[in-house]
Amino acid sequence: MPEFSRKSIDILNQAHLYFIRLFNEVIKEYDCTIACAFRGQQAQEKAFNDKFSKAHWLESPHNYMPALAVDVVPYPTMWSDENKLIELAGIVKIKAIDLGIDIEWGGDWIGFKDLPHYQLRNWKKYLGDYK
Repeated sequence: MPEFSRKSIDILNQAHLYFIRLFNEVIKEYDCTIACAFRGQQAQEKAFNDKFSKAHWLESPHNYMPALAVDVVPYPTMWSDENKLIELAGIVKIKAIDLGIDIEWGGDWIGFKDLPHYQLRNWKKYLGDYK
């Protein structure tokens, strides 16, 4: 059975409890790497400037702690293997349904595809928890 590296665990621990629960189930069936959860201001602006994100600082669900989004890729790390990213997304979506966790996958977006990205659906409703 696959398991997360220490680095993936540390990154996942920056994410909302829903993602911790979800990806601890996913890893039992599919080897993957947690690449990003929380993203600070400098990293968010770099992601925006490099066209990896459409959001500025505080406009992304990555910009809150715990993070309301995670970027996850198949292991070994396969950022550019679209088929593997889609395969992983299928498993993540099924597990999310099984656990009652309402997520969005960036691969389902129209216009801007972000295949490694998962976020809580309607993530802004969780912002009240941060005050």
